[in-house]
Amino acid sequence: MPLSLFDVAGPIMVGPSSSHTAGACKIGQIARALFKGTPRKVKFYLYGSFATVYQGHATDKALLAGVMKMWTSDSNLKNSFEIAKKKGIEFHFMPITQHTEHHPNTVRIILEKGKHKLSVVGSSIGGGNIKITHINNVPIDLDAAAGRYFSLIIGHDNKPDVLLPLIKQLRAWHLPVSASQTFSVGGTHAISMLNTEGGSLKLPQVLELEKTPGIQFVRALTKLPK
Repeated sequence: MPLSLFDVAGPIMVGPSSSHTAGACKIGQIARALFKGTPRKVKFYLYGSFATVYQGHATDKALLAGVMKMWTSDSNLKNSFEIAKKKGIEFHFMPITQHTEHHPNTVRIILEKGKHKLSVVGSSIGGGNIKITHINNVPIDLDAAAGRYFSLIIGHDNKPDVLLPLIKQLRAWHLPVSASQTFSVGGTHAISMLNTEGGSLKLPQVLELEKTPGIQFVRALTKLPK
């Protein structure tokens, strides 16, 4: 397969690093998309090089920006600490320096709001590409790329073709699905990630997609216009 400009140059992003900044932001986006509502407390357990260079490479700011649904190219990424404090989001970074089985650029994000709690483990594997490996300690294998697509996380019944009406509607809105991944999370339930090209959705459109039979939730990785 020939290389694209994206593969060579990396994602459109605020620097300094596609792996430590853009990839970190993408992991934060996915964790937030899987969590219902705005978390009141977020903990970031950092492993490998994330643990040693996270401040110098703005990994901490990027992770928090992703949790607040910022794009990797958002110039406000560097101000994510101040923005989170204004939103009343408590955040903590815990570097884990001892050797683990994790990829060198890995974070465990724990989001909390009242009794609701979610744990997501993700690794930034280079060039803005990331891999989500665990959701609430359930092993998965979800790939994503920072800054390239408009992406949706969809919870749905674990049945064949349940996503077809939703994909058809996206196509009608001139948002063709370029790639998708689906994994089971407990037999009757599944989660899919759809990457689309051609633009983004507005909040009313996402709410309309959630009315599709068999769909439990639809969430964008980035903030939506109303």
